[in-house]
Amino acid sequence: MITIKLPEPAVTIVRRKQEMTSEETPIKPIYGFIDFHEIPRDKGGLLLFFNQSDELLFVGKARKLRPRLKKHFEDTVSPLRNHREEVAKISAVLVDDPMEREIYETYVINTERAKYNIEKAFYKD
Repeated sequence: MITIKLPEPAVTIVRRKQEMTSEETPIKPIYGFIDFHEIPRDKGGLLLFFNQSDELLFVGKARKLRPRLKKHFEDTVSPLRNHREEVAKISAVLVDDPMEREIYETYVINTERAKYNIEKAFYKD
């Protein structure tokens, strides 16, 4: 039996409950999130997307976390494209080694049964 322990998230950001006015914050919210700047720009790792009930929606790995996070909210091919409004919390786990990122991503997808990951899911619902 192999034991894998995912490192603790370095950063967790949450969707704002209500939209703030431009006078309250100089940062324009993206789907209710204004804290994208807290996610490291040049670090690799995993992004974990959760809903209001703290259920894992999607896990993705990236060489550079912040640019990849923004792409999930902007592009038309992201697995989250039809579920962006469902995301309430995002956690970033820092993992430098590409092989470790791959292992952790597959592990989390299958142990936590990420709802919108289908390519690396070995379980059947």
